[in-house]
Amino acid sequence: MSDKFSYKTIHVCKQSGARVGELTTPHGVIRTPVFMPVGTQATVKTLTPYEVKDAGASIILSNTYHLYMRPGHKLVEKAGGLHKFMNWDRPILTDSGGFQVFSLAGIRKITPEGVTFNSHIDGSRHLITPEKSMEIQNSLGSDIIMAFDVCSEYGADHTQAEKAMRITLDWLDRCKKYHSRDDQMLFPIIQGNMYSDLRLKSLKETVPYAECGIAIGGLSVGEPKDVMYKLMDEMRPYYPQNMPRYLMGVGSPDCLVEGVLRGIDMFDCVLPTRIARNGTAFTSQGKVVVRNGKYKEDFTPLDPNCNCYCCQNYTKAYLRHLVNVEEILGGRMLSLHNITYLINLMQRIRDAIMEDRFLDFVNEFRNSPEYTNM
Repeated sequence: MSDKFSYKTIHVCKQSGARVGELTTPHGVIRTPVFMPVGTQATVKTLTPYEVKDAGASIILSNTYHLYMRPGHKLVEKAGGLHKFMNWDRPILTDSGGFQVFSLAGIRKITPEGVTFNSHIDGSRHLITPEKSMEIQNSLGSDIIMAFDVCSEYGADHTQAEKAMRITLDWLDRCKKYHSRDDQMLFPIIQGNMYSDLRLKSLKETVPYAECGIAIGGLSVGEPKDVMYKLMDEMRPYYPQNMPRYLMGVGSPDCLVEGVLRGIDMFDCVLPTRIARNGTAFTSQGKVVVRNGKYKEDFTPLDPNCNCYCCQNYTKAYLRHLVNVEEILGGRMLSLHNITYLINLMQRIRDAIMEDRFLDFVNEFRNSPEYTNM
């Protein structure tokens, strides 16, 4: 393994077995459990890097597929890599493009070679192979890169799910052979849909490829949360202990808490900024939809327990006005708040683990508006 990466467990909660750790990368140390804001196209939507850092983010995620399509990975490489291109000096994780290609269901074809698809922008034809995904991510220069995988859709039968899992494992081997940069860490991805036998088989066969991190893909794709939690419970005893586990595409407050309880160290999701642009906020009082009429004359902060710029300076009534007249500031402030809220939630989780009271925290959280009103 590259000496530029390492992971160490700082503390294991005596109540729950949940852990706090530190993942060291070339662009900084990440304290886990951690939530990673998503900057799909080399920006966390509507926010500046300064604002994202000020909110407490230690790592962000960007998207291989979208950056390949625009502006092109070679242009980003010419600019000095993604960190310089977007002026972000902390760690970056890039996903492989697999999930985005999965979402192009009507205009893509998966073969053992790779995925052929039509661009969602201009309809042009493209082929992404495991080697191409590695090439793109090498050019982007992110700290953590993801193996190219096949995410089977929720509802797929066992045969379909097993085929997707098998292709993912074959592609992982090709990714591993192509990848050579020692300043980038390759995370392999566990697949298997909602089938316990496939999940455990995928986990077992994926672990040998994992050096300093392993990811769980293909969850939070439409299945009931109790199904996701059951699969996570079944996988937990078999995760490697000496590296972080990353649950891809999960970012609601309840799932973050439940995920950490089930051994997860890293999370990402577009949810906090996406719902912000539609006028919705996570708060300590539960979900707040500020466009609703009941906030028209509400001159209180969005969240009285939040120290973000939005909550310290604006009222629900003003935010409602901004959202309803489609002023960009409304989406910006709600995005800033939601990112801050989730990062603060992860800090509360880490504090509870360090103090050996995480089970108490989980039980209190499950009975709070933050959980029941989400």
